[in-house]
Amino acid sequence: MKIVIAPQGFKGSLTGLEVARSIEKGVKAVFPDAITDLVPVADGGDGTLQSLVDATGGKVISTRVTDPLGREIYADWGSLGDGETAVIEMARSSGLALLALNELNPLATTTYGVGQLAKEALDSGHTRFIIGIGGSATNDGGAGMMEALGAKLLDSSGNPLPPGGAALANINKIDMSGLDQRFRDAHIEVACDVNNPLCGPDGASAVFGPQKGATPEMVEELDAALSQFASIIEHDLGSDIRTAPGAGAAGGLGAGLMAFANADLKAGVDIVLDAIDIDSHLVDADLVITGEGQIDHSTIFNKSPVGVAARAANLGIPVIAIAGGLGDGYREVHDLNIAATFSLVSGPMSLDDAIANSGSLLAGAAEEIMRAIVIGRALGD
Repeated sequence: MKIVIAPQGFKGSLTGLEVARSIEKGVKAVFPDAITDLVPVADGGDGTLQSLVDATGGKVISTRVTDPLGREIYADWGSLGDGETAVIEMARSSGLALLALNELNPLATTTYGVGQLAKEALDSGHTRFIIGIGGSATNDGGAGMMEALGAKLLDSSGNPLPPGGAALANINKIDMSGLDQRFRDAHIEVACDVNNPLCGPDGASAVFGPQKGATPEMVEELDAALSQFASIIEHDLGSDIRTAPGAGAAGGLGAGLMAFANADLKAGVDIVLDAIDIDSHLVDADLVITGEGQIDHSTIFNKSPVGVAARAANLGIPVIAIAGGLGDGYREVHDLNIAATFSLVSGPMSLDDAIANSGSLLAGAAEEIMRAIVIGRALGD
């Protein structure tokens, strides 16, 4: 029997590979001769870097960059096993988690650090990029990233703009002459799971600005600034990104990557599954076990377990999911080729206890699932 074990990491607890190893332990307790293929997955958000590095035999590299407010920090990026592909999670350098609540200010925060990570990857010889753009603290349209890579954003007097989303209200010209040609020539895939346009009531500022600290007045200011940015992009670069689906992702970073680097925006889970070549792992599999920290209604919106299940469905392979918890609407995944879902929690316990013991709990849950399969086989006979 061949079992593909393809879970996402459990946030705050275990990486995807650690989850897979724990599940494997439970499988082997019942079927010691089973062929197990461990393929950690992610959906483009938190954990994508580690999952791709683990799945491809790559490595994690730490680079000194600036955080959303310009302070020096160390941020990780990944070099995949092919030696050509770099993985960047923008939140590692420009994310909300890097700021205290009283520091949130999308008028001033910048994506400059993302550009520094990209430059480091280019200097290391990488020609392909996977960029996850969830969890941003910024609303600068990717201007900071492009400035770090050599582009110049100028006001009407020819002066460089200061960092932050508010400054885009004064943009008058984009000078691309200094933009790193290696980045323009690179193949860039952007893991993006939102379809918001850049501006307007469904745009970056209105929808995501408040969670980054924007007041209603700031939202209006930021939206107007991004609108001016879009106008200059259209005039100077010939790219109309104002209403493009996904342009409003990560405070307009989606728009910036489309306009400056001709990047492709795709569903994060599909980028990851293609990068690790999940389809080749599924060949001849009898069962897939997937999972994430919590399975609930939100899981059906192309999160990792559903993405894995869709690929397995193409080959007629049944899928079982294990989660830290089962929330409202978890049964909806049964309509998407996840035949059964299980919680690792074996009895009353605190969240801290569940996190602390998640490895052994996962192994125990997997073992019980395998024992149920033994019974199913006996009944089938």
